[in-house]
Amino acid sequence: MNKPRNFKLGLLINPLAGLGGSVALKGSDGADTASKALALGAEPKAQLRTLAALSVLKDLAVDIVTYPAEMGEDAACFAGFKPTVLGEIASGKTTAEDTERAAQALYSAGVDLILFAGGDGTARNICHALPEQFPVLGIPAGVKIHSGVYAVTPKAAGEIVAMLIRGELVTLGEQEVRDIDEEAFRQGRVRAKYYGELLVPQEHRYLQNVKSGGKEVEELVLADIAADLIERMEPLTRYIMGSGSTVNAVMDELGLQNTLLGVDLIEDHMLISSDCTAQQLLEETLGRKTKLVITIIGGQGHILGRGNQQLSPELIKQIGKENIIVIATKTKLEALQGRPLIVDSGDPEVDKSLAGVIAVITGYHDSVLYRIAEI
Repeated sequence: MNKPRNFKLGLLINPLAGLGGSVALKGSDGADTASKALALGAEPKAQLRTLAALSVLKDLAVDIVTYPAEMGEDAACFAGFKPTVLGEIASGKTTAEDTERAAQALYSAGVDLILFAGGDGTARNICHALPEQFPVLGIPAGVKIHSGVYAVTPKAAGEIVAMLIRGELVTLGEQEVRDIDEEAFRQGRVRAKYYGELLVPQEHRYLQNVKSGGKEVEELVLADIAADLIERMEPLTRYIMGSGSTVNAVMDELGLQNTLLGVDLIEDHMLISSDCTAQQLLEETLGRKTKLVITIIGGQGHILGRGNQQLSPELIKQIGKENIIVIATKTKLEALQGRPLIVDSGDPEVDKSLAGVIAVITGYHDSVLYRIAEI
């Protein structure tokens, strides 16, 4: 058995974040604001705030991927890490475009989460550059922190990432990215604008409507999971519905016949094929937008290779990890006691491609990040 894969953390720093605050410039946005702030004696703080977050992670199994010099490399090295460095920058002259390029490069490098330091302007850049369902977390380093994507303190950001690395259940939630017009703000007018949402890990918690004496009521949780997944379903998209009682709950909610120990295919809330074979799935999804819905085997943690061999390596390659939807109750995840999910597709390269973390739907608008082992 190979050594488990380390958590792959993307690190991105906006080195100009917060420059305008100490010299009363109300922010750092705008081409001339940073240089004006420096001329007035402002000192960059984003690096120090990032170090406070990284200090929490120094003894954990984490690999850092970042951008050169002040955009992450310097802080990572100073904190004792040996980061993988991507891209190029003109040191001392970084721009919003650099932030967006860096975010896209880290995403393409397959990081599990992007930890970024900045303010609302940085959050806007991240929101513009990344897919909505990719997890990120902000280290507060800007003048304006109106967006809900930042931890309450830099150290708190490190603590949340540490929970993920240790395999603890951390709820995922969409948070708004908001920013104010700095020019209007400097003239005494507050003009906030909504720019989108980002997926952010939050502190572990259960939802009130699925609690009973501190524990989940399975019937209610399954109904919530089903409602969330059905709400997410996209038109003209084929959904491969895997085996197991959790997936069965979704099919029941749709009013469709389900093969409890087999695999079914649906589209637009209608049953296309029942109890499909591996070859049938390949043929009926080829060239079509397709997503796979699977759950975990309780107590073992397998999501592929146990009772669902119809989900062949060829099919997984055809679908891609980004189109795999895992659903499970938090009770079932907690029963694993921190052990990772397991894939045993029969193709080591496919198994390796799925390693890392994946979002698991655990309730209505309630998800957690959980690790898939590299075995």
